[in-house]
Amino acid sequence: MDWFNGICDQPYNTRAPHFHRFNSGDASRGYNSTHTEDAALDHAISLSLSEKYHGKSKGYNKDADLARAMQEGASLHLASQDADLARALQESASLYSAARQCGCSRAIQAIRRPSVCGGCKRNIGSERHVSYLGALWHPHCFHCHGCKRLIADQDFSTWGNQPYHKVCYRQLSLPKCDVCKNYVPANSAGLIEYQAHPFWQQKYCPKHETDGIPRCCSCERLESKDVQYVSLDDGRKLCLECLSSSIMDTGECQPLYQEIREFYEGLNMKISQPIPMLLVERQALNEAKQGEKGQHNMTETRGLCLSEEHIVSTIIKRPRIGPGNQMVDMRKGSTSLRRYCEVTAILALYGLPRLLTGSVLAHELMHAWLRLNGFHNLETMVEEGICQVLAHMWLESEVMAGSGGSRSNGSMKSKAPKSTMDKKLGEFFLQQIAKDTSPIYGKGFRAGHASMMKFGLRPTLDHIRMTGSFPI
Repeated sequence: MDWFNGICDQPYNTRAPHFHRFNSGDASRGYNSTHTEDAALDHAISLSLSEKYHGKSKGYNKDADLARAMQEGASLHLASQDADLARALQESASLYSAARQCGCSRAIQAIRRPSVCGGCKRNIGSERHVSYLGALWHPHCFHCHGCKRLIADQDFSTWGNQPYHKVCYRQLSLPKCDVCKNYVPANSAGLIEYQAHPFWQQKYCPKHETDGIPRCCSCERLESKDVQYVSLDDGRKLCLECLSSSIMDTGECQPLYQEIREFYEGLNMKISQPIPMLLVERQALNEAKQGEKGQHNMTETRGLCLSEEHIVSTIIKRPRIGPGNQMVDMRKGSTSLRRYCEVTAILALYGLPRLLTGSVLAHELMHAWLRLNGFHNLETMVEEGICQVLAHMWLESEVMAGSGGSRSNGSMKSKAPKSTMDKKLGEFFLQQIAKDTSPIYGKGFRAGHASMMKFGLRPTLDHIRMTGSFPI
């Protein structure tokens, strides 16, 4: 290595560009060269390049000669010491020669620029580091974008060009069941599949459709793990939002009943006869339904317009919530209904929110109006359809009033929805009527609503009286 010793005898020029060799894998690969040999060799390369840089080289006057000399030195060192060091020398010589030939100062700066941490912006040097998206990071600077804690040696995932712990990534990207609060499991095909309520967008595991999870009898939402629904005496469940505006006894419902009668009067459809109205349990409602003629089956009966005499069990005193969210202290009484006209009484299911109770009463009052005004033997779809139209009209007026809209028909005394949830419930009940898939209530409503919108309510009713059908 005479050439090496000759170079080492030259004075060291501190102004020459320095080329630092760093290999983070040296320690793990067992690199055995001594510190003195490395320093001497680095010094020799730096000095030689310095002479070239200042035009003072003693025997190497061209870049190609310099590169050839460094390659020869690398080959000698490869034979006696270490292949990795020789390769580094070859790469350094090639990069520097190419940079000098093209006059690219940026390339020269890149060769000697130290690695900078993408977090703290300090030099990394020979420390352990993490490579991510083209940048290097100290391990203690590499944080999860979700929880802000260190990722350290843990596996991580990427979301939006940001690193996340595996757990944080799962929380961010995978759907969580709103009922059991667990992540929605994959199906047999490995796909994430969940159910969602079309209005409330409540997401839940498909198994909850059949595993007995309670569903609110009013808004249809499933009971979640962290919220307990209220149990009514007749087996129904009521969520806390619906409970807040629920009507529980007959006396409490009388003002609402009067408001709806005034709504009819505002439409020039006044009902003069005093028709009793009672709130009842589901069992009493079903028993009364069985005693009526011409009643058809439906999934859930919430109201009934009676034309026969009955003895009905009604709710006299509002119950209170007891232990375990059970309704207790409810007082009931029997009422004997006598027939004085075509309509004996109107029954409605107790415990429903105000807006749903009102829409039920508006529907049943339309049955009463039709019977009291000579509309007999109507086709079931036509009669139920026009009754749904009136229920929809009343609900719409309430929701519009709650949104600051003007009320075109009905009483100005009616109370608008008091909260955002009340308004949301009103919109849900409107959608239930409009999108009902049943061939009687749903199809009947859409036909009646289309006729009413095209011809008006009164001409539609006149056409039904004469023909028994909706005008086209």
